[in-house]
Amino acid sequence: MPTSPGTRLRQAAKQGTLAIPGAFNALVGRLVEKAGFPAVYLSGAAFSAGTLALPDIGLFTLTELVTQTTFLTRAVTVPAIIDADTGFGEAVNVERTVRELEAAGAAAIQLEDQQLPKRCGHLSGKALVEPEVMAAKLRAAASARKDPDLVILARTDARSVEGLDQAIDRAKRYLDAGADWIFPEALADRAEFERFAREVPAPLVANMTEFGQSTLLPLSVFAELGYAGVLFPVTLLRVAMRAVEDALAELLTQGTQAGLLESMQSRQELYDLLGYTGFEARDKAYFGGK
Repeated sequence: MPTSPGTRLRQAAKQGTLAIPGAFNALVGRLVEKAGFPAVYLSGAAFSAGTLALPDIGLFTLTELVTQTTFLTRAVTVPAIIDADTGFGEAVNVERTVRELEAAGAAAIQLEDQQLPKRCGHLSGKALVEPEVMAAKLRAAASARKDPDLVILARTDARSVEGLDQAIDRAKRYLDAGADWIFPEALADRAEFERFAREVPAPLVANMTEFGQSTLLPLSVFAELGYAGVLFPVTLLRVAMRAVEDALAELLTQGTQAGLLESMQSRQELYDLLGYTGFEARDKAYFGGK
């Protein structure tokens, strides 16, 4: 019997610290897998920006997230971690969020302890719910999942609001409430990541987003500290958008894309990624091989 997405994610993490790029659409997810990464991340920030052209302040709906999750998990075989923001409501709403995302193929569902309107974790102006409110959501999440290996990933934004001590305290309370893994957002530097790992006895996930509050540390450091995974949530979107900007400038000034061909994915490379020949072969077979 095939193993579940959650089981595969947990097994992968036991082999070493996972580098987990964010994919802002299903095709990018397939590239992540093709490149050899063991898991993929659907970032709320990348989804909001890359698909909806909206800021990361909790504006997308559960239905939209479920649709995007389905697109991604059907395109890849590696496990997918899904950023569900604050869970789309209170504890009973979180029940439905977990059921819908699990049915869509999520390996892990991330929930955070911010109040709405939420903010990017590396910006100021965040406000947190009380720890018992978040704990109730986590109890609901753990109760709602069908697969006990579905990972409930609790993110705390307390470091930049209440301080590191409170972030550690919240993490412990969240584990008691049913979280499997912990995501401490916006820790400052290696010393803070190290202390968090020393004091919170659970699989931990670090966020190495660019232009944020955290020092950008290599994967090897997190492997040394024993982290389960490291997220690169918006890296690919940022690189892709700069490439699009450069291509548009070239088209505008030169009036031709001829100078861009060397920097493009070729038609054949795209077709290979899409499995185009397989579709052609099946189509012919359905018509008797003609």
